[in-house]
Amino acid sequence: MFSQGQLVFAIFFVIAFIILMIFSYRKDIKLHRKYYKGSLFILIGFIIFIVLLFALKTYLQPE
Repeated sequence: MFSQGQLVFAIFFVIAFIILMIFSYRKDIKLHRKYYKGSLFILIGFIIFIVLLFALKTYLQPE
């Protein structure tokens, strides 16, 4: 499906992307704490909402 070169490129790209994201987040951590206080609760709320929608869809689906 993918050539060996494409797989190697994808692996290196993902590793480099993750490293850059960690570096950028560490660089701006003071700003994140100041301006995005409480955003974790919003994320948890969205996750709970999506899980509830999935549960309702599964529960109400006709057999």
